[in-house]
Amino acid sequence: MTAEDTMRRLELLRLEHRDMDMAIGALIVSGTGDQLQLSRLKKRKLRLRDEIAMLEDSLIPDIIA
Repeated sequence: MTAEDTMRRLELLRLEHRDMDMAIGALIVSGTGDQLQLSRLKKRKLRLRDEIAMLEDSLIPDIIA
């Protein structure tokens, strides 16, 4: 995967993460979401965050001290 591919993937993941955050917030405010649904969305959001962090780390070059 090239750096350009990684940057595109990161942008898509960040967008999905923001969308997931908004969906969770809307369910909480509306009170229509059940706890299982909220839990699943939150877990998905955490997986997205972890994948974003991993890809961001892969873009930073290793520096030998």
